[in-house]
Amino acid sequence: MINRVVLVGRLTKDPELRYTPSSVAITAFTLAVNRTFTNQKGERETDFINCVVWRKPAENVVNFLKKGNLAGVDGRLQTRNYEGQDGRRIYVTEVVAESVQFLEPKTQSTPGTIPTYDDGSGRDPFEGTPIDIPDDELPF
Repeated sequence: MINRVVLVGRLTKDPELRYTPSSVAITAFTLAVNRTFTNQKGERETDFINCVVWRKPAENVVNFLKKGNLAGVDGRLQTRNYEGQDGRRIYVTEVVAESVQFLEPKTQSTPGTIPTYDDGSGRDPFEGTPIDIPDDELPF
């Protein structure tokens, strides 16, 4: 069976590092991922996808990614559940990241600033840009 998720999106807030009681690093974050199509009003909708990453990659995410940074996530979809404070069963679906790629260079500017690429259109200029690769250069 196959359970594979690949996402590219922007972090919705700064990630926070936590540790389990056995000292394993874990970071949860949310990616805002634009849909590839527009709705009936011509607007592009966004999905907000919860992700979790463990161990050393969790520490790297906290050290190198901030709110608004573009990141790629490769992982698997997982569901879990627990009992809430009110006694109800809570279900959570999230992507367990096996790899997180930092898709923007770390800026030399003030820490916490978010690099922007604004051409005035209000859309990400890198989204939907075709890449011309000759067939004889493809690895498959």
